[in-house]
Amino acid sequence: MLEYDWENSVGHWVCTTSHIMRRALSNRLSQEGITLRQWEVLAWLSCNGDVCQAQLAECLGIEPHTLAGVLRRMERDGWLKRTCCSEDRRRNKLVPTEKAETVWAGAVAWCRQVRAQATQGFSEDEIATFRDLCSRIRENLANEAECGNGVATNGKSLETAGSAKS
Repeated sequence: MLEYDWENSVGHWVCTTSHIMRRALSNRLSQEGITLRQWEVLAWLSCNGDVCQAQLAECLGIEPHTLAGVLRRMERDGWLKRTCCSEDRRRNKLVPTEKAETVWAGAVAWCRQVRAQATQGFSEDEIATFRDLCSRIRENLANEAECGNGVATNGKSLETAGSAKS
């Protein structure tokens, strides 16, 4: 039998919680006609502004060819424009369109519903403590990865990205 102290594993707590949050969010977003990966792209752009495609793939922790398919669909649906980066013309900068802003507003509403469901029964102090503890974990592990999967370069989590703009 493979043994491990799961009850005291912070990594296990975080991963299982993240998994169920992502699943709940994905279910809600699909009702809005958006995939979780598309939401992650829009959330990253919301937090960080226009970004080059290669940098976004690295920061989302996915292969560039995987992201390319997502971006093609978003561009086809009128959510993104790709323009040449002024610093390097070989790179594409991703710019959300007005249509993306409309989609994003709907997605933010779904995110708030999932957040309310997830924190049901929590006091404001408990939520603040939880946020602080998660922030400390990210800071403790920040040297492991430059972008950190799911954390914007400005320290905002993708889950809270929508609340800053709306």
